[in-house]
This record gives sequence, structure tokens and C-alpha cells, in this order.
Amino acid sequence: MTLAEQTASFAGVRAVVVDIEGTTSASAYVYNVLFPFATRRFGSWISEHRDEPETAAIIADIGRELGQSDPSQPAVVLALTAWVAEDRKVTALKTLQGLIWQEGFASGELESHFFPDALEALGAWHVSGLPVYVFSSGSVLAQRNWFGHTSEGDVTGWITDFFDTANAGPKREADSYQVIAQATGHEPTGILFCSDVVAELQAAHQAGWQVVRVRREGEPHAVGDSAFAEVSSLLDIDIDS
Repeated sequence: MTLAEQTASFAGVRAVVVDIEGTTSASAYVYNVLFPFATRRFGSWISEHRDEPETAAIIADIGRELGQSDPSQPAVVLALTAWVAEDRKVTALKTLQGLIWQEGFASGELESHFFPDALEALGAWHVSGLPVYVFSSGSVLAQRNWFGHTSEGDVTGWITDFFDTANAGPKREADSYQVIAQATGHEPTGILFCSDVVAELQAAHQAGWQVVRVRREGEPHAVGDSAFAEVSSLLDIDIDS
């Protein structure tokens, strides 16, 4: 499939919110590198950090998901592994993945992936004074490490704030986008959301946001049509603020 290049123009934009997977970064890297890196370490990480309050909270959250008050470590690891295979957006899973990835980024075993146009666009928006936010199913910790370990170095300074399913809510529910609008202080109509997932765009649109579909060739969510404006590169977004 070859996607046609086109420009999408937006007026009155006071802030931009971007998704990560499939929008600024290749889904394949997340699925083929990040997910296996964490999955291989679920058991050992829990064993090494079992006495820490954060680990206890994660296990308790997993137990609630499983309907068990005190799940065994094998049951926890089995559930986590199954959720990864199902691509479930369970907050406890995302929190644990973020903690494991943090160690990988710190050790140099991991480096984040960004499409070149994404880094260029994010940098340009930042320089222009346009606030940029991130909303991803990955934990805020994971997001900060992702933007802190790019090929261009640490670019977390380009991002005004980070949102995930814990501090905003599910990405396919309009209420989550209302929470973000309130947290940022921007009127919904002045926020532009960039994502590759049509269901997320529908939720943001329902909350009153402007939206643009980032439809990149080869990405899993590039198939199918939608009623939204779309681009194949973030550089093709024309913003008149």
C-alpha cells in the first residue's frame, strides 16, 4: 500500500497532543524490541524488587484484575505475559513495563525510535512556542524515558506534559480527553490531537478537539478509511495558531 502525500491545515490551535506508537514512532519497534525486553524480565524484576512498595502496589493491582487478593508470582507473570500477547492496556502492566524499560534505557541496552519527520516537527513546534503534550497508553515514566533517549539526545524539554491511562483515562473514551483539556488549561477546540488510531481520534473529536490521522505506510492502523483529515508525516500538518 502506498499512501498519497497530502497536507492538512488547522486554525486556532493552541496546543498539540501526540500519540507515540504508530504516530511519532514505529509500532514494530515497540512490539519487537520493547515488549520482549520487558516480558523476559517480569519474573526476575519482581523477585529483585518484591520488598518495594511500588512493586506491592503493582501486584495488588494485578490481583484485582485477576480477582485474587494475594496472587502468586507465577500467576502474576502468567497474567502479564498473556496481556502483552493480547496487547491489553492494563495500567499495572504499563507501569511495570515502564520500570523495566527505565533500567534498559539507563544501561544503554535500549534507545527509543522516532520517525525523522516526527522529531523535526516536534522540535519546530517547541521552538515556535506551541505547547506539545503526549498521550500514550505507555506509562508517564516510560514516555519520559522514551523522549529522554532519542537519537538526538534528551528531548523531554520539548514536551510540556505527559498523559497516560492512569492520569487521564482510556484512550478511546471522550472523558479522557476532557480530563487532559482541563489539566492543560486549553479550550478543547484549541487542541489538535495527532494519532494513527481512528477510535482514539473519534473520542477526541467527541470531546471537542481538532484531530488529524497520521497514516503511515506499513503501520497496522493505516488500513481503512475515516472521515478525518490525514497526513503521512507530521511535517505535513499546517498549523495557524
